[in-house]
Amino acid sequence: MTVIVGFQGVQGAYSEQAIRQYFGDEVEAYPCPTLGDLFTAIETRQVTYAMLPVENALAGAVSQAYELLMDSDLRIQADVVLHVHHSLLVPNGVDLADLKAVRSHPQALAQCEKYLRRLGVEPEPWYDTAGAAHDLSKSLEPGVAAIASSLAGKLYNLTELASEIEDVPFNFTRFFVLGHDDPTRGEYNKTSLVFATRHRPAALYECLGEFATRGINLTKIESRPRRNRPWEPVFYLDLEGHWKDSNCQEALAGLLQRASFVKMLGSYPATKTGRESVGMD
Repeated sequence: MTVIVGFQGVQGAYSEQAIRQYFGDEVEAYPCPTLGDLFTAIETRQVTYAMLPVENALAGAVSQAYELLMDSDLRIQADVVLHVHHSLLVPNGVDLADLKAVRSHPQALAQCEKYLRRLGVEPEPWYDTAGAAHDLSKSLEPGVAAIASSLAGKLYNLTELASEIEDVPFNFTRFFVLGHDDPTRGEYNKTSLVFATRHRPAALYECLGEFATRGINLTKIESRPRRNRPWEPVFYLDLEGHWKDSNCQEALAGLLQRASFVKMLGSYPATKTGRESVGMD
């Protein structure tokens, strides 16, 4: 039975590349126009899993992704770290000397700013990286290129004039694989949750102390506004360990007593560490 995995964007998006990296090339990738549509697709079981981008090493967290996660009952199945490489794509027969403009998502254009300046071409913001490649393949405009993934180039029959054109080499995006049930426990696991503190001095300190006193390493903590309660943030937290580990169970029990709100997003097999996943050790 073919596994169907949803993603936000059009065919050739970096999210689809993450799907193929994790599930293999036999998977069926199901494009969704928006992140909201992606959640609808998995919640109505149009797809088996969803590939959700949650943070980028250069651009930071994807705010809407975390908001949708908090409102959902889906469970994180795994995390996937994709090394993002941008390619310069053109219609067949177009050379570098012919280029006058390059289209892509504003974030991708910014990540290739020095390269584009050296080429002497005009950056043109587009709604999406893969969308820029798709639209170029339909219009075949002379003197125009797109910045997108090499996968997008193959899908839309565009020529890859140059690869890895990003100015900064450590461009990584982290994704969550979302599903309906708890995943099988792995050799190395992370737990993701969201919580809110009580409104009193040292509240956050005491909540985090539940993990510190039990030797549990936190790999991420980030505050976000709580939409229905202005000026009362929620905290997204990743920790090393599985909720079934005895020390994690004790810490979570302590957190439940100290916090005003706690929601588990999942315990799942994970990339061992951020540094190891990006090859920095």
